[in-house]
Amino acid sequence: MSDITYSWDEYIRLNEKLVYKVAKSGWQFDCLLCLSRGGMRPGDFFSRVFSKPLAILATSSYREAKGTVQSTLDIAECMTGLSTLKGKVLLVDDMVDSGKTIKEVIEHLKKRYPEITEIRVAVLWWKAHSILKPDWHVDYLEDNPWIHQPFECYDDLGPEKMIERVEAEEARTA
Repeated sequence: MSDITYSWDEYIRLNEKLVYKVAKSGWQFDCLLCLSRGGMRPGDFFSRVFSKPLAILATSSYREAKGTVQSTLDIAECMTGLSTLKGKVLLVDDMVDSGKTIKEVIEHLKKRYPEITEIRVAVLWWKAHSILKPDWHVDYLEDNPWIHQPFECYDDLGPEKMIERVEAEEARTA
């Protein structure tokens, strides 16, 4: 298994392509829901382009070993951005890795929000070992690489290093 690192430009292009695919399909959704944290940036693209409010549902399964090992899934009790979900729901995340998270979230949503009539899934990356096929994806990854997204450079930075970084840049450009 190899690693793939994406630049900001590549990441933006992927998001634009995903929005394009859903728009081009002609499928109309009533509610837009993203999974945090990975789906928040793609969800923001959809929210802006489709002029729809973005609901956010916190989920977490990659908590162990600095977020590199999947464990049991936690789904938040509350959703932000909308008071309820109904009709056709577009569920957005960054990737379908094992597929377990999105599968469990879909089951959870259908139980909790009985007015949902349909849920479709849009992701940037779909890994071959997934048990779930998304409705839309940009890149299909056959060899299941670890994805490095451009904002991960902040993961281990911490406030003190951020202060140093910004102050050094300000001093350099002054």
